[in-house]
Amino acid sequence: MAPNNSPNKTTARNYRRNRTKFTEDQLNILIKAFNQTPYPGDATKQNLALETNTEESRIQIWFQNPRARHRVQKRSEPEKDLEASQDQDHPEERIHGREDRRCYTSYTSSQLHSLITAFTNNPYPGIDSREQLAKEIGVPESRVQIWFQNQRSRFHVQKKRELDEPLEQKKDQERNL
Repeated sequence: MAPNNSPNKTTARNYRRNRTKFTEDQLNILIKAFNQTPYPGDATKQNLALETNTEESRIQIWFQNPRARHRVQKRSEPEKDLEASQDQDHPEERIHGREDRRCYTSYTSSQLHSLITAFTNNPYPGIDSREQLAKEIGVPESRVQIWFQNQRSRFHVQKKRELDEPLEQKKDQERNL
């Protein structure tokens, strides 16, 4: 994969990372690894990152994409799913289990303070902001990215609950009348 030497690379940006374009050789390596295990562990992702000269976070995303395509494909073919679930004579056709997963990342109160402050300022930070924050708090950028995804999800769930609460209270009041 050719390095990105564009002039925008050095300037601060708060938008999406450029699409990663894998070479045919890189794709062959990734596809072979995916066929062995679609849920690679940390060590496997690190080795693949070294072997393909790509960031580990890009390897993680690459593995997420074919798994998502597989789920969508399975949903669009429900009758085949039924046949496959009834035919258990071919265990080698099942998707292999997950390798050991990365341990849950525990953050110190100082790290959490920095993450929450950054989230309050911008819940959708660009790659440069995430990399800078990761460097400041001493965790990989991929962990910062996941933390922001989780935090946005929690934020949306909380907002939905807050919006639903007055409706529930109103329904309760109407029932009591």
